[in-house]
Amino acid sequence: MQDKVVVVVVGATGSIGSALTHKLAPTGVRLVLAARDVVRLTTLAADLPGRVLSIPTDITDPQQVDTLIQKTVAEFGKIDILVNAAGAGILKPYNSLEPADLDKMLDVNLKGSFYTTQAAAEEMQKRKSGHICNVVGILGKHSMAMAAAYSASKFGVVGFSKCMAEELKRFGINFTLFYFGGVDSPFWDNVNLKVDRKKMLSPETAANAIFFALSAEPQAVPMEINIQPDSHLFF
Repeated sequence: MQDKVVVVVVGATGSIGSALTHKLAPTGVRLVLAARDVVRLTTLAADLPGRVLSIPTDITDPQQVDTLIQKTVAEFGKIDILVNAAGAGILKPYNSLEPADLDKMLDVNLKGSFYTTQAAAEEMQKRKSGHICNVVGILGKHSMAMAAAYSASKFGVVGFSKCMAEELKRFGINFTLFYFGGVDSPFWDNVNLKVDRKKMLSPETAANAIFFALSAEPQAVPMEINIQPDSHLFF
């Protein structure tokens, strides 16, 4: 990572986002942290070295997303990298899903990712360079029982990301999609499934993969990274 690169991490207080910020901060990048929880966001920013800007943001609100991008540009003059690591998860049988469940999955996972990607891309297009990383999860590539609403939102992220990648490649904007499977995080705290979290990927493993993609040479952009625990593989 080059010094003074501006990186916006959405979902910075989550397990993957937090691990990534701790890995990025010592490299000299200019970090912008976005999340809904003001207290956790402030605590995280204070724990990181270097120049860090924290902006409380609800990504389901397009106006708040616009404010995030505007404040980033006002402070640092540009956006080089966007990492979308925010997300929510609901795993239920299809016939137990309420309209509110589907709305939440689409609002946070699909619309929130779209709004942030769209807004960051507009700024990157002006400078004809940029890198957008969307953390999709393995259920955006493979189906699983009880994941109808969740997978619908994540498959949508893959769809719009690939479409935007086609539109934006002539502006030097690259996309990387991350399909992590079974990351040990609070996602699983309230899931009514029997899972062995000791065999899952650690947030640090996921963060290392994102860091690798961000550190790749310009002519060698990883377009998709798929990492899963060997205890539960999808092919």
